[in-house]
Amino acid sequence: MKKVLQRWVAQYFGTEEAVLLSVFLVASIIIVATLGDVLGPVIAALIFAFLLQGVVNALQNYGLSKIVAVLSTYILFLVTFITVLVVLIPIVGRQTSLLLKELPNMVGQLKKLLSSLPERASEYIGPEQIQLVVTRVSQEIANLAEQLLSLSISSFPSLLAIMIYLFLVPLLVFFMLKDKEILLNFISNMLPKERRVMTVIWDEMDIQFANYIRGKAIEILIVGLVSFITFVFLDLKYAALLASLVGLSVLIPYIGATLVTIPVLLVGYLQWGVTNDFFWLLGLYTIIQIIDGNVLVPLLFSEVVNLHPVAIVVAVLIFGGIWGFWGLFFAIPLATLVKAIYNAWPRTILEPD
Repeated sequence: MKKVLQRWVAQYFGTEEAVLLSVFLVASIIIVATLGDVLGPVIAALIFAFLLQGVVNALQNYGLSKIVAVLSTYILFLVTFITVLVVLIPIVGRQTSLLLKELPNMVGQLKKLLSSLPERASEYIGPEQIQLVVTRVSQEIANLAEQLLSLSISSFPSLLAIMIYLFLVPLLVFFMLKDKEILLNFISNMLPKERRVMTVIWDEMDIQFANYIRGKAIEILIVGLVSFITFVFLDLKYAALLASLVGLSVLIPYIGATLVTIPVLLVGYLQWGVTNDFFWLLGLYTIIQIIDGNVLVPLLFSEVVNLHPVAIVVAVLIFGGIWGFWGLFFAIPLATLVKAIYNAWPRTILEPD
């Protein structure tokens, strides 16, 4: 066993670059795991910088100087950022407040619906079993409503944290766009001179991360906007809130779409019951999900995501459990990073014993 372990270490950690790469990866994981909350504004600014760099490059291709392209892109970012803060967030906040106020009534309607089940299903299941199921489900619904209410209150970010994000994120985005080469050179100078494998991994992941973030932003915008138009057309309550949830659900492949379907259909059922409006909602929402999964995702991520669905779900569970929201957001590119590191890892060819 000792000899096998020694051969394995010699094969995968037998070069200086392999050891340095291992130290770098371990240090990066420790920093993100311990300082993830503190680095939140930096990570958010990096995401926006990746998004906006494509606009800067496009403007430079049209003949604009770098500083003019950066300033134009940054002004566009600020206008969009302020518009979202002034228009979208207050609407979603008001609808969230209304939903929380109506939550007890919605729970009462669900309990009333469940209480009528024994009469409808008495021909197939005994009344004792039905009553047991109804009681159990009613308790779970009440507990879920209580948890949602307490979670929404306890997880609401403090005013100080909001102000930090509102100030630091735009500032960091500007300097990341303006001084991109300076920052990259600074990081490069901290790395060893011989870094062939690191260069291969960086070249691949730079493209992967940028394309993934831009594609995901486009997907969120399209899915959220189409859902909002659909919900407003159907006169569904809490249209902005539910459309925002549907848009953000694409961050979590497979799982997100399944989870967000529950509140959408639940609100529709409690508003209309089993009517034509409810079936219109069901049909149009299904079409949105089908188009997202079979048209948008292949178009936006055909060259980015080359992972098996099982690997994607496992990555979502692992990275989401470790790093929360940011882990969910970066689950797919992080899984791609793991794959790229594995493929490019320096291996020492050993002679057979």
